[in-house]
Amino acid sequence: MDHLTLKALKPTEYAEAADGYRAISGMADAAKERIDKQITAAMRKANEGEAADAALKQLRKLSENFHYTQVECGLITGALDGFSSEISAPKRRLTEALDDAAALAYTVNQDGTITYPAGGKNELTGEPIPGGTVLGNNGMITGNDTGLQSPGLVPNNPQFKNPNPHHAKAVDIADRIAHAVREAQEIDDRYSKALNKLKAAPGLNVDTKTWADVASDVDSVSSAASEYLRDHIPWDKSPADRKEWWDSLSNEEREEYKAAFPEIIGNLDGIPSTVRDEANRENIHLLIAQLEGQHDEASKEKLEGLKGIQNKLNAGGQPPMFLLGIGLEGNGRAIVAYGNPDTSKNVSAYAPGLGTKLNSEFSDGTVKRAYYTATEAQKFDPSSSSIVWLGYDAPQSIDVMTATDAERGAPTYNSFMSGISATNENADPHITAIGHSYGSRLVGGATQEAGGIPGADDIILVGSPGVGVAKAEDLGVGKDHVWVGAAENDIVTKLPSSKEAVAGTMGFFGGGPPGAYLGGEVADQGDDDIWFGKDPASKAFGANRFETLPGPELVQPSFPDVLGSKLDIEAHSNYFSPEEGKDRVSAQNIAAIVAGHPEYVIRETPR
Repeated sequence: MDHLTLKALKPTEYAEAADGYRAISGMADAAKERIDKQITAAMRKANEGEAADAALKQLRKLSENFHYTQVECGLITGALDGFSSEISAPKRRLTEALDDAAALAYTVNQDGTITYPAGGKNELTGEPIPGGTVLGNNGMITGNDTGLQSPGLVPNNPQFKNPNPHHAKAVDIADRIAHAVREAQEIDDRYSKALNKLKAAPGLNVDTKTWADVASDVDSVSSAASEYLRDHIPWDKSPADRKEWWDSLSNEEREEYKAAFPEIIGNLDGIPSTVRDEANRENIHLLIAQLEGQHDEASKEKLEGLKGIQNKLNAGGQPPMFLLGIGLEGNGRAIVAYGNPDTSKNVSAYAPGLGTKLNSEFSDGTVKRAYYTATEAQKFDPSSSSIVWLGYDAPQSIDVMTATDAERGAPTYNSFMSGISATNENADPHITAIGHSYGSRLVGGATQEAGGIPGADDIILVGSPGVGVAKAEDLGVGKDHVWVGAAENDIVTKLPSSKEAVAGTMGFFGGGPPGAYLGGEVADQGDDDIWFGKDPASKAFGANRFETLPGPELVQPSFPDVLGSKLDIEAHSNYFSPEEGKDRVSAQNIAAIVAGHPEYVIRETPR
């Protein structure tokens, strides 16, 4: 890149090329839709046998080809638009510098140097001070790539003052030209690298490896366009501001963002749920391809979780499923809703706890809790949606003993809840925050952030080891809107407080089991403190306790069977499930609260 190339470059031509690729992407998407929803469906209905099976196989292949074309052309569109936007700034600065040179009658040479005329007068001879030629300093290297600028005394070194009044002006113009060219070169290098990766080989067969390459292409385009994205997406604004930004875009701009940057749009709080779902359905396809063939345990677990979620998405059903977030960072991210959170009057978001991560257990079990809550709540009010939010790294082991993970996740949870409020189309939606197990500690931490949990009307805490506050009224929604479920045989709701644990241990070594008991009693004389503070199910906490089934009794294996055994805490996991043998009472109570009908809640006396 030199100043002559930059001068001749027309950003609008790249924007026009982006329009062309955008049109191709749209046509490929329409063709895929027609194959999948019309032609394939009609063939299945009208034909059977080997010939029909072979034809359907070819149609699936053709659909994949159109899908590939749609995605790749969408990426090219994003890259070209990003380049057109970014390159405009250095081109504008170059044009301004060239105009200044022309106004002063300076000559801009082909190598970018500036020749200026004689000017001023030599005080000794009375002769005009001769003109000269200066080379711009781009801040790193000289214009002719001779290496770092010499530290010696050169004509444009500030230690040397040239008496010709034109010299300083020429140096300023030369430096501006050099800076503009350097910036343009950096932009050109970034986008050229990304676009080169998007070249497809002739006769390409679209398979799993191809989609893995597409996932890499998405990363490349996002990386190349990072400056463009920083300038155009309101990262540092509130979800409400992002919603306003999204609404201000044209349909073409929205389609481009979804196609070129699905991993960003799909996880951006403040973007409408249907848009996030569409982007994430595209992105989960790419993430699966990215993990295929990975042999480490973490990748295998995430792949199983992703495939489980994708299978549910493909299966359809009622209430409709929305994928509001997906990602591979940390232990994995996934946000799944049943029912549209933007159109529903009642919306709940449940934060899970210990051991939760993106794996098959999450896709098969944890996600089902949101499904149960949505279907049960819709019996009270059909306009109800329920979400499971895995937007943080839940503790996996001994780290559950600290509040660190909860405090890290709380701001992210609040951002999501703010987005739910921003995109909901109802004038005054009823929003419920739900925390289960360690997730209740996260919800408690979220209430202590500035402004509390955005939009929350009710808070439900189930299987809670404490929430970090002493009273229900400290959670910011009024104690009458705090609800607690604690099964009789759920050991997590009866964990000793940290003070009890220390005092009991000291008492044991001082006086055996009686000493341990006495020490614990002294440390918690009200018997209402548990690990993370006051027991939410206690009278002292002041919340509404709702009825739950007791759950299976905790059976402690005798020695030596206890070695290598797994503690059975089924009572801790039943709160959301209305299935036979689980906890239909708790599930219905949770649903009534979520649907905004507390009059149907069966209450239980606090401990």
